[in-house]
Amino acid sequence: MRFWIFITALFIPAAVMCQLTAPGMNAVRYTSYPSAPAVKDPVFVFCNADGNVRGSLNAVSPGGTGPFTFTWYKWNEAARAFNQLIKTEAGVMTSSATSLDEGGYRVNITNGAGYNVSLTGWIFLDRPYAFARLQNRTCDYVALSGRVAVDTFYYSDPSAGQRIRLPNGVKFRWSSDPVSSIPYPDIEINPQTFSPPLEDVTYKLKVTDSLGCSFESSFFYESIHVKADFTAEPSGGEAPLEVTFTDKSVRAATYKWEFGDDSVSVSSSPKPHTYYIPGEYSVKLTVESELHCIDSLRFDNIKVEDSSLDIPNVFTPNGDGINDRFMVKKTSLRYISVKIYSRNGIKVYDFYGEGQMLREWDGWDGNVGSSSAKASPGVYFYVIRATGWDDVKYDSKEYRGFVYLYR
Repeated sequence: MRFWIFITALFIPAAVMCQLTAPGMNAVRYTSYPSAPAVKDPVFVFCNADGNVRGSLNAVSPGGTGPFTFTWYKWNEAARAFNQLIKTEAGVMTSSATSLDEGGYRVNITNGAGYNVSLTGWIFLDRPYAFARLQNRTCDYVALSGRVAVDTFYYSDPSAGQRIRLPNGVKFRWSSDPVSSIPYPDIEINPQTFSPPLEDVTYKLKVTDSLGCSFESSFFYESIHVKADFTAEPSGGEAPLEVTFTDKSVRAATYKWEFGDDSVSVSSSPKPHTYYIPGEYSVKLTVESELHCIDSLRFDNIKVEDSSLDIPNVFTPNGDGINDRFMVKKTSLRYISVKIYSRNGIKVYDFYGEGQMLREWDGWDGNVGSSSAKASPGVYFYVIRATGWDDVKYDSKEYRGFVYLYR
């Protein structure tokens, strides 16, 4: 028998509470009155971010035979009683109270035949607080300042009049649009970023409480920050290496390019720069904005290949497109001289080139001189002399030798 009494005690309050509803509410919690712990009146939470939300309640009689008379009252904190008459509706089956301010409400339901019941509920117009502003900024960082707080709500014990605070917590998060760096956005209420935005952003501070209501504060931030940036194309190759530098900087007003070979430019769009001496070069761009913010970028990957010369010992000028020319493999040469002789000492090929001529040289095609006469298959003697852009000289006996011509 004790078991069934316990079950009834659990279910009766739920059945009564469900007769009072709040259209449009966002959450519901229940009271904990010190004088009557078993009574669980609903606390209806309406999120009130814009400050213009009002509550509403619908009442349905949990029993009795209608039609009914519904009399609505509001809690009077001074009198500690539900004695402020809101409205009365007679001869109806349900009743609603709208445009309600925050506070406690009770509706008495009667039918003129001795039936009398009361339903109690509380309305909380929840508006958590957030305030975001710029605390400070320099060329190197942005400091934000924020404040957040819960909206506190008290309901009262109808019997004892004691005010009881509804439990509520709060969490926050910083963001920006467009997205930018904000360290620890949900931990640090006053964050500082040393990666400031390079474009104008709107900073936002959003607070959300444990009842599910949120509020956002924001402000527009006009960026003052400068960033040095550029591309280098190509970044490597043989000498002379012509590199095009393209500026990608943000908010730069003045420029200083240091190309790593003692040459400097102050143009925003410098002319292509030529590196003659093999080696590795570090390029630095320093920019300054109109507000005197300074940034720099260093690029350490300009590489000019060392000079080299490699000579083949056979070629087959038969027109099949494979190894048809006697062509040395070379890099970063300032000039080259190639002389080729037949076994009886007759010069069949002679080339000297530097600069553009050297770059366009495609080797000996196996013809005698500049004629269309084809050299006979056999052994030929070459004498090659060259100097690299790094001043390495290629004129020793290892650059004199024999090449075999096959057709």
